[in-house]
Order: sequence, then C-alpha cells, then structure tokens
Amino acid sequence: MTDPALIPAPRTVEHPADGPRHLTLDARTTLDAGPGTESTARWLRTVLGAATGLPLPDGAGPGAVRLRISPDVARTDGPEGYRLTTGGPGAAAVIEGGGPAGVFWGAQTLRQLLGPEAYRAAPVGGGARELPCVTVEDRPRFGWRGLMLDVSRHFTPKDGVLRYLDLLAAHKLNVFHFHLTDDQGWRIEIKRHPRLTEVGSWRARSKWGHRASPLWDDTPHGGFYTQDDIREIVAYAAERHITVVPEIDIPGHSQAAIAAYPELGNTDVVDTAALTVWDTWGVNPNVLAPTEAVLRFYEGVFEEVLDLFPAATSPFVHVGGDECPKDQWKASPAAQDRIRELGLADENELQSWFIRHFDRWLTARGRRLIGWDEILEGGLAEGAAVSSWRGYGGGVAAANAGHDVVMCPEQHVYLDYRQAPGDEEPVPIAYVRTLEDVYRFEPVPPGLSPEAAAHILGTQANVWTEVMENRSRVDYQVFPRLAAFAEVAWSELPAPEARDYPAFEGRMTTHYRRLDALGVDYRPPAGPYARQQRPGIIGRPREGTPPNV
Repeated sequence: MTDPALIPAPRTVEHPADGPRHLTLDARTTLDAGPGTESTARWLRTVLGAATGLPLPDGAGPGAVRLRISPDVARTDGPEGYRLTTGGPGAAAVIEGGGPAGVFWGAQTLRQLLGPEAYRAAPVGGGARELPCVTVEDRPRFGWRGLMLDVSRHFTPKDGVLRYLDLLAAHKLNVFHFHLTDDQGWRIEIKRHPRLTEVGSWRARSKWGHRASPLWDDTPHGGFYTQDDIREIVAYAAERHITVVPEIDIPGHSQAAIAAYPELGNTDVVDTAALTVWDTWGVNPNVLAPTEAVLRFYEGVFEEVLDLFPAATSPFVHVGGDECPKDQWKASPAAQDRIRELGLADENELQSWFIRHFDRWLTARGRRLIGWDEILEGGLAEGAAVSSWRGYGGGVAAANAGHDVVMCPEQHVYLDYRQAPGDEEPVPIAYVRTLEDVYRFEPVPPGLSPEAAAHILGTQANVWTEVMENRSRVDYQVFPRLAAFAEVAWSELPAPEARDYPAFEGRMTTHYRRLDALGVDYRPPAGPYARQQRPGIIGRPREGTPPNV
C-alpha cells in the first residue's frame, strides 16, 4: 500500500492493524540523534522548527524523534535506504538509515507526512502537528538522481541556487549539475584569471525569446559566484547529501572566456579581440584553440575548481564537450599543424585529444571526467563517463563499451521543452513533454545486457535557461514535472505503459499544496496563469512525438 501523499512513492507503506492511527508532535517532542545523524537533526530543527514553532530539544524517551544509522538497513537497502516508523513503542518516530543520507531521506518523508503546513517558514494554525502512524521502508532505484541548472544563459543568484538545492532535497534528488560557463556568461570566480568574471560574466543585451525572435532585451545581464559563494553552495548541498557536479565547458561553448582572454581562441582565422560575450542562443562557432597555452590556462582554471569542489562532495567534474563546431579548426593552420603533429586523423580526433588530456589530468588528481555524449566522437576518453543527451544512443554505445552513463535524453527530460500544445505556453520550445510523459520516462532502454545496464549510474533532468529570464520562469518549466521525474529516478516503477499515472495525479493534489507552501511558481494543471504567459515572444515549437533515438 502506498500513502497517497508521498512523492516519490516509497517501496512499502504499512498502517497499523490496531491501536492509534495518529500521534501528535508538540512542545514535549524531542530529537534523539545518534552518531552520524547530526546534520539531519540540524535540518529538522531548521525546517520543522520554523514550520511548527516547536523547539525540538535534545532528548530521548517516548516523545522523541529518534535518528539512527542501522547496519541492518545498510545490508538490505544500502546507504540511502531507510525505515521510518511512527507511533511505535519507545519513541514518537524512529528513522533508521543505511547511512547518513538514508536518515536524511527518511526525514524528508517524515516532513511529507506532517502535511503541507510543514513546508511553511512560520507556524500556521498552532504549533502541534498530527502525524499518521505508519511504517515506511524505502530505498532508491538509482544512485544518480540529478538536476542540471544552466546559470550561464540566465544567471541564478546564490540564494536561488540554495533554494533549488532545498527543492532537490525535498524530492530525494541527490545530484546538482552546475552548468557554470558558456558562450553567454562565465559564472565562477577564478582568481588567477580575473577577466573571466570582470569581462566574461556580463553581456550587453539578450535575445528575447528563441534565437529566431526579432526581439531583444537591452538590459545588461550577468553575475557570478565568488569563491566563497561556491564554498557555501557546496557545503549547503553536502548538508543535504547532494553531490555537486561543476561544469566548465570545453572546447566549445567558450565565447565568454575568449571575450575575456582573446588568446584562447583561434586567432589565426578570427579576430578574437573583437568578440564580446554572446548575446543570443544556439551553437557558437568560436571554440578554443588546440594549443599548449590553452591547456595550461584551463589546467589553472580546473586547479581552482577542484579546490572549491572537494572530492568528497564532487567526485565528478563535467567538461561539456558538446556542440563544438570544427570549422575554425579546419581553417586554422595552427590547428592543422597540431593534427599532423599529434598524428590524428581529423578534427574529431583533435576534440578527443582535448578531452583525453583533461581526463588524464583529472584522474591524476582523484577525480572523474564526465561530458556530454559528443565526447564519444573521435574516441571516448578512457575512464570518462557520459551524459547521454541527444537520445539514448550515446549512452547505449558508452555502456556497451564499459563506460558509466547518466541518462538525460532531451526527448524525455529536457525541462525547457514545452508542457502542452497551444499558444498559451510561454515561449514554447521543441516537443510537448507533459507531466505524464515525464512520468512514463524509462532511464534504462530495453535491450541492454545486464553488464551494460549496470553502467547506467542513473538519470537527470536538464534545465537550459535561454528562454527563462527569472526564477518564476525556471519554476514554471521545472515544476510540476520534476516531481514526476523524481519518482522515476527514486521509485521501483513498472514498465512505462503500466505505470499508474492517475494514482500519481492523485498524490500530486497534496504535493501542489506543498509546492504552494514553498512558493514554487509551477505550471497549474489547468494551464498557465495570464502572468505566466509570454504573448508575442516566439519560441520554436515542434509537432508530433519526439523520436526515440
């Protein structure tokens, strides 16, 4: 039996056959935090203390919320598994996790059971809270349950990033892919290369709508995170058992960096000194030059990145590797000399050389490289993992070759895609991907051998922000679909066609109230409010069913 309010759906929920069906958390409720659960205790005091006004002091006894790490749960359900029992003998609630993360996910379920008011920032209707008596046993399907947020096209200030980390945690998502650099903006302070943010973090204007739109927003746009901002974000994520994957895009999507340091570009074919931070969208022809000087420059960048994103919380570093046009390399005598010098077959192998260099560099420093599936072109760097975005195909090829894969096919989990047909959807992009479409997404394609399927680390949804100019627009595109995605990533669901979408919709009735309490500006089930629409700003809708490639 599944409680109708819980998202993502847990493996099992049992209600007591007899005895009380509810208990009350009140001023007598205490927190009894065992070793290794201290961060969850801090989180519970912060969020439940704010929502209820209850002090939740330290203490054991029958009124306590007891937090424990359990070897038994670890053996059966792994470090992220948990068992939550409310109303049992000796404590008001007991959360036993296979590790600290499991305890935290159990606490998230406890918060859901307390009702939507538990998501508010101050008490509504008194402090005491009714809690149903249940036993929940749960564990995630995938170890990588992620969201990628593009802060380059439109900047998300630090407090907005922290807010999204809380929203990920509320949905039991545990990877935050932080897309920090692109043609339209460089968002991370690098002290040895200050012009990356002095110049590269600001553009003079922005295309308003799809790149085919005739409209412009002439307000300068930009911003960046200081190194202390990054440290704060990483620490905040770690408290919520979220891994942060920084992305520094190479060798394409680099015009912001080239605008700051023109010598990074292909100066023998382009007047790179005339380039500015790009103000429109799409695939940019200005890519990094394949020189030793550029390698040294980015080694310096990555040295600072590794210091800001410690291995314990950020074992993976994303290097992009996508959408790198080869036209400048084909026209560049210096690039052609490099191809001959290295004994490479063509420009695809030159890009592979670039990626392999940083694969070796990161591996020597205890990190793992991950890149978009274009890094397969010209030969996949040994040890590299793949974010499979153009469909399943790149991920299947990589998994069959023994490489780890994160499945994020654009046709299924790109949340910039429009949510419904018709003219009401704001700046409609690509195919329609409804809440139900996302709920029926299957990360592991059929036909993979068990050995290859074992290389599917998990899945993530991607949020590209070209047409999302502020927090409300991001919220609208991400929610409610992220709730469906979270269930796909966490829960053991049947085959897509057999999934009980009406039951999920029923649970969403309660979940919308949670999102309301959190101030999430989601797309309403009946369609966008007038204030959420963008009439007259063209997108690029595509009709029909997206190809399953």
